[in-house]
Amino acid sequence: MSNNIKSVPFLDLVTPHAELRSELTAVFREALRTAGFVGGPMVESFEREFAKFCETQYCVGLGSGTDALRFALIAAGIGNGDAVITVPNTFIATTEAIAQAGAYPVFVDIVERTYNMDVAKLQAYLESCESHSASGPLRDRKTQAIVKAIVPVHLYGQMADMDAILALAERYNLIVIEDACQAHGAEYFSQKENCWKKAGSMGLAAAFSFYPGKNLGACGEAGAVTTNDEKIATTIKMIRDHGQSRKYYHDLVGYNGRLDSIQAGFLSVKLKHLAEWNIKRRAHAAKYRELFGANTENCVLPYELPSTRPVYHLYVIRTADREGLRISLAESGIGTAIHYPVPLHLQTAYVSMGHKHGDFPVTEKVASEILSLPMYPGLQHDEQVRVVANVIEEIGIRRSSQSVGVGAREQAV
Repeated sequence: MSNNIKSVPFLDLVTPHAELRSELTAVFREALRTAGFVGGPMVESFEREFAKFCETQYCVGLGSGTDALRFALIAAGIGNGDAVITVPNTFIATTEAIAQAGAYPVFVDIVERTYNMDVAKLQAYLESCESHSASGPLRDRKTQAIVKAIVPVHLYGQMADMDAILALAERYNLIVIEDACQAHGAEYFSQKENCWKKAGSMGLAAAFSFYPGKNLGACGEAGAVTTNDEKIATTIKMIRDHGQSRKYYHDLVGYNGRLDSIQAGFLSVKLKHLAEWNIKRRAHAAKYRELFGANTENCVLPYELPSTRPVYHLYVIRTADREGLRISLAESGIGTAIHYPVPLHLQTAYVSMGHKHGDFPVTEKVASEILSLPMYPGLQHDEQVRVVANVIEEIGIRRSSQSVGVGAREQAV
């Protein structure tokens, strides 16, 4: 790459913080002035604001997205001997939270177009479960764990098919906890309710992560649970604070999972800009599609369901020679990332589950092909033009070389 050509970063976390520096600094000064570092008005204010944004009654601020999902499961009554259904194409925090709640993760495969939970495979799994009586709970045939909950993951910023998932959950008396850690502000049109619903407002509860690179990111670790259930919210507030209902009175065994006041203040500042940032991400996604045009023979672009309004936490394409494309883009000064190269069922951490290659073929296929292109609110038009031109050129070169190779082999035969 020429030294005169500016690189295109995969993610720009410097510019938005520079633009908001005075507001963010004011948060820090207020914390110093009041010595309010844990809990207090800044946390309570953010909880009210984020609950309103997600169109839920309650929000509970927490130390991380992993805490959020774990505490939501615990508050919902999930524990030892239970099975929780989720997908293998997600970050490991999803299954860590399930395991740390004492439960057993069960995988169902994904839809290739959206990378979210395949409802048909979810139904097939539920129909395969055993029930020891007509009204008894479902049990996983392999582990005999009682199937208690479903954790759909709204991956890359697009919501899963919640109407269908909730219908199956109702039929089988299961709890639904949304993993909305990548979907701040994403929407889903519910045919059942005949309206658009925000991520985090459809299940019993939902987990959000505010890791710095998220659409709404803290300046460190942070997370939250949203819910319309007062008991769930109250229980999570105790869980995050060592099980205390009031100081030194511990109603249950809890954790230290509180949200720092400074991070809550930072999040309140950024939340005012989130809707605008999401609009820009959607515009960038539309521009990517426009720039690619018909040049997608060897490149699969994100698919947007008509029933969803994704917020494009990530813009993920697929190509057979993912590594070749990644290296080529890096040499041209274009940053990329891979989300996620190894499906969860094939991770060493889960070898005891006994899964093998081929168990979840769609996940395994996309995991070998996915590549995340630059995506952030401040992405410029000329940068997108460069990214797409380089992708098209690279996959075109490789298509040509493959065609030559085929021709040579045919002549040799």
